[in-house]
Amino acid sequence: MKVLLVLTYYHPHVSGLTIYVKRLAAALARRGHQVTVLTSRYDAALPAEEVIDGVRVVRAPVLLRISKGVIMPAFPLIAWQLIREHDVLSVHLPQFEASLLALLGRLAKRPVILTYHCDLQLPKGWFNRVVDKVVFVSNYLAGHLAEAAVAYTQDFAEHSHFLSRFLDKVRVIRPPVLMPEPDAEAVEIFRAAHDLQDRPVVGMAARLATEKGVEVLIQAMPRLLEAFPRLKVLFAGQYEDVMGEEAYYRRLMPLIQELGPEHWEFLGILSQEQMPAFYAACDVLVVPSLNSTESFGLVQIEAMLCGTPSIASNLPGVRQPPLMTGMGAVTPIGDAPELAEAIIGIITQKKEYARPRNQIEAMFSLEQTVSGYEKLFRDLLPERAQTDTPAEARET
Repeated sequence: MKVLLVLTYYHPHVSGLTIYVKRLAAALARRGHQVTVLTSRYDAALPAEEVIDGVRVVRAPVLLRISKGVIMPAFPLIAWQLIREHDVLSVHLPQFEASLLALLGRLAKRPVILTYHCDLQLPKGWFNRVVDKVVFVSNYLAGHLAEAAVAYTQDFAEHSHFLSRFLDKVRVIRPPVLMPEPDAEAVEIFRAAHDLQDRPVVGMAARLATEKGVEVLIQAMPRLLEAFPRLKVLFAGQYEDVMGEEAYYRRLMPLIQELGPEHWEFLGILSQEQMPAFYAACDVLVVPSLNSTESFGLVQIEAMLCGTPSIASNLPGVRQPPLMTGMGAVTPIGDAPELAEAIIGIITQKKEYARPRNQIEAMFSLEQTVSGYEKLFRDLLPERAQTDTPAEARET
């Protein structure tokens, strides 16, 4: 099967969406499918085309950037050529080009599948509100043209401003999670390197972005330090030069600096090999997201696979990992006092939130996700293209 995946940003850009698609693409390629990713050349230093993990990556040149979006005049022609070369078109939203892609897919008589990762909600400002609406209209038109729309959870689909309009097309496929078991020695080395002995540790794995609700954790710190004077926050992820988040960075950094390195440490972007030790070194992971630009929080499942419970905002989809597993808690959106009390509760009673790793693996795995997409593709493909599907994939 020849599969074309399209999204605005791809590796080496790091976000929950890019990690999701990179894992999906590589796994499909390993199963014998011919996989291409069409994305933007958001950084001119990146090659226009390369192969990553057996996946062909094609980057359309960017003329200019508007907020977090990009303008790519050559994109329609490149997309049209690639769509005709493939059997199925998988479009990952939100993205400005969604309606164009869905229309081209229809014209080429290829099945169009949307995966809706989250709502788009840019930072405040009249221009960003216009961009939000333009992208929503494009996504909405794509929804009418597409054969199916993938959601992480039914909870998010039913509450989403976008997906709730297309529930008859929604297929729920749980997101791909890939997390090795933590190595005990590596965890101890990590703890020593970051001075974590004999102190509670709160983890956060995200970009320093408006929707992530980092300020809610900052506001919870006085109560947390009252309960645990040596408590420390470890923030894993990009925190400097995050596109479109310069004002947010300037607003939060003075507050974080007041806490001091004794209580807040930025780790930067960690490699896949470093993440298990990070998660295992934390007593609890927090996802205090503020709006539906967060739809699940893959990091919650990753942390749980390393034995660490999570606390999520009471957002559709985001609340599902702790609710489904019992390995964590849910707090009201933007409520710093409630977040503080939930953190204190888990740190003092962590054993009550422990679950066997295999129990989490039974609910979430990369292989489950890939099999779900393969079945969806096969259901929508004409019989001619079915013959191109590798036998091992058809038997999954």
